[in-house]
Amino acid sequence: MEFEKSFSQSKSPFLSYLSSYTKKMKGELKEEPKINYRDAVVSSIGGLIAIIISSAIALALGYPMALAPIGASCVLVFGAHKGPLSQPRHVLGGHLLATVSALIIWSLFHRSLITIAIVLAFVLILMILTKTVHPPAAASAIVAINTQAGWGYLGIIMICACVVVLISTVYNNLFQDRQYPRYWV
Repeated sequence: MEFEKSFSQSKSPFLSYLSSYTKKMKGELKEEPKINYRDAVVSSIGGLIAIIISSAIALALGYPMALAPIGASCVLVFGAHKGPLSQPRHVLGGHLLATVSALIIWSLFHRSLITIAIVLAFVLILMILTKTVHPPAAASAIVAINTQAGWGYLGIIMICACVVVLISTVYNNLFQDRQYPRYWV
């Protein structure tokens, strides 16, 4: 015990910083909540309905690349419907801001590794500042640049995001113990 005290007192500031830095990486021990199997099935069925309708729209209009970010939105909106990143402001605002920003940057600078990186950093700060953080929206931005989908992609992303929010609003509220949204704005 005395040895540990003397060692910690004799540490350099760098070693002290390094020690506290690595301790943060351990995480915190926490008990995992029990899985609610009924809720999981209800969430899965809602996500299934939303992605079928969104897929039909995106495929019919020639934008299959929209399905990845919209599918991720379904996972959040139905699987974590109580969470802040699942609320309509985040889903709709995040997809709108991220996709518009990506398409503007793509129009100006075309596709490159640097452009993709800049878009991700830009949409992240934009979503944080506007309180519309929605991780699948960042995927929408990257897909917009990487596939060079053009401005028609914005319409599909927004239509599908609205479909997901609408279906979630109607579907989740059918169940006594579920509510969506928690807030709109």
